[in-house]
Amino acid sequence: MDYMHTARSVEDRLLGYKKDESGWKTCKKTNDVVVCWRPSCEFAGYVYKGEGIVNGSPEKVWDCLKPEINGLRVKWDSNIKKFELLEQVSADVLICRTVTPSAAMGIISPRDFVDVISIKRYEDGSVSSNATNVSHPNCPPQSGYVRGFNHPCGCFCVPVPGEPGKTQLFSFFQTDLGGLLPRSVVDSFFPASMVEFYSNLTKAVKSMK
Repeated sequence: MDYMHTARSVEDRLLGYKKDESGWKTCKKTNDVVVCWRPSCEFAGYVYKGEGIVNGSPEKVWDCLKPEINGLRVKWDSNIKKFELLEQVSADVLICRTVTPSAAMGIISPRDFVDVISIKRYEDGSVSSNATNVSHPNCPPQSGYVRGFNHPCGCFCVPVPGEPGKTQLFSFFQTDLGGLLPRSVVDSFFPASMVEFYSNLTKAVKSMK
């Protein structure tokens, strides 16, 4: 596979989601985040968008979010159990396997995902993590895990003008969890999961020195 080409195209796709305001419907709202959804163009499911302000500089927020082996993300993100590097393609592009725990009171069994992840920095100080599913020879499907597929997903840490201690965070999820899950379980899981994601991230940033 041409991992670099895939990485660059997912960067463009994510930026397109961020800029395109059309068709989003609000499905959940808290003090931390507004979660919206619309039908995905990638698969027979939804793409979810989270938008909220996190108290913390973009650098601190990014430190909590960045895809890093033994990084902070695994410590605070309840949806990530393990994060493995399969291949370092370039300084800002990597192939990773992510393992998720069971969820929804055990209805959703443990999953694993293999993604190309790219990190992109923008002139306005924003930084993004962009990912989509790929296959990799070192990581065929493994027993004990349902192989899921992330379609273009990721997050943007955006500086808030005049407020260096705050970060606007956009997050995008569109995941085919695989397996024979009832649609109602999937549709209720993601909005609730994204609310928890923002809440746990806020606590993680607050706990940083």
